[in-house]
Amino acid sequence: MKRIGILTAGGDTPAINATIHGAVVRANELKVEIIGLIKGFNSLFNSRVPHVRLNPLFQAIPELDPTVGGTIIGASRDYINPEEHEKIKDICGRLRRLKIEGLICVGGDGTLNGMQPLSEFLPVVLAPKTIDNDLGLNYRIEPEEWQRKPGEKGSGHIYHRIPAETQFDPEQMINYVTPGFATAVFVSAGGIQRVRTTAESHRRIAIIEVMGRHSGFIALGTAYGQPDVILVPESAVDVDLLVERIKQFYELQKNVVIVCGEGIVDKQGNELGVEKASTDPSGNIILSGAAEALRRVLIERIGDKYFRDLRRGETAREVIFTRKVGHSQRGGRPLQFDRFYAGLLGSKAVDLLVEGRNNDVATLQWNHQKGFYVDHFEGNGFRDLWGHIHARRLHPSFYDQHQMKLSHTGIDYLIRIFNDAIGADDTESIRKTLFTSGNLLQPYHSLNTDMSKRIRFLDQEL
Repeated sequence: MKRIGILTAGGDTPAINATIHGAVVRANELKVEIIGLIKGFNSLFNSRVPHVRLNPLFQAIPELDPTVGGTIIGASRDYINPEEHEKIKDICGRLRRLKIEGLICVGGDGTLNGMQPLSEFLPVVLAPKTIDNDLGLNYRIEPEEWQRKPGEKGSGHIYHRIPAETQFDPEQMINYVTPGFATAVFVSAGGIQRVRTTAESHRRIAIIEVMGRHSGFIALGTAYGQPDVILVPESAVDVDLLVERIKQFYELQKNVVIVCGEGIVDKQGNELGVEKASTDPSGNIILSGAAEALRRVLIERIGDKYFRDLRRGETAREVIFTRKVGHSQRGGRPLQFDRFYAGLLGSKAVDLLVEGRNNDVATLQWNHQKGFYVDHFEGNGFRDLWGHIHARRLHPSFYDQHQMKLSHTGIDYLIRIFNDAIGADDTESIRKTLFTSGNLLQPYHSLNTDMSKRIRFLDQEL
């Protein structure tokens, strides 16, 4: 194999450039050219296929820095429809004209779905990335536990899980953790510590929303920020128990910090943060969010009198406030853990193509003997009986529903990731790059400016 392509799809994460860098380093060793396809699958729909040479003369281009977040080759949420056969044939024809013999896709479950139609025409592999840590399996046969039935009025299908009959063993997890997760937890936990001081100072109840629509891994990881309550999408919110716990904490310490995943659900399984059918004065639809929905519930259930009696405020609305960590979870410099293992997974993806593998996923595994190590798993192994890929969810053993906190199993899981997640250069970079006088003197210089000068098109290719 002489030339391979690489694209990055879906949402950005802090460690994508580290994955690309790992792939380029390994390709240089094997004397393989790497072509970066601009804006993910979007480039494949463009007849000119914008692309860059990432390792001309088998040297990485200087713009490729594994300590920089995001992706220098851009990303989009365009995906390939497996039913559009003519478009797929056109895409494969363009890749052949570029002399690309294999393709690495860096992404999550949507990217895995997008790459599989291409795997019938050329070798394609996935290097995983997602801050939600939801690309993987708690155990090998997990996809077989999903069942489905038709939705109401022909609106697709409704999926549900049957009770697991498998004993959980962390050594049997497929893809123990994804690059980007550690950095997202670092940002979220730090944000919780900062909000805490405001809640303490003003006798407030703070609800902080973190990402992970169907998977509570980030919410679980925020335990490092010491919130009082953690709510995850996998466990329905028991409002009575939650109010009881809040009052216990509030009467003891005069403040409460609650973390909720953006996909938390009520006892009927309805997401609290779904879009509301109301508009602002301009007529724009108001998007609620889980934290705001939960705040409304608590304002109603706790009531104004409770806070007046304690002389902490006139109304519940005054005392209870919300914050979102937001997109800062997805951006910025990746931690040492993410950089290192993202690089290894990028390297593994190159090896998989060179070895003749197809429709495989590079995975990060863990066991007591080896610690963390890279391996691979068949892409179809993530699909249920109908070909659907489900977001990995927290195993029930990771979370204590009554205490509304992580369990001992959850603690063990996180410790393996975070004990050495931060390197000395991570903290030193703050001193060197944030409060440097150059930031005051010069405007921001985007890598996109430099990369634009390197972009070539299919009709320019020699």
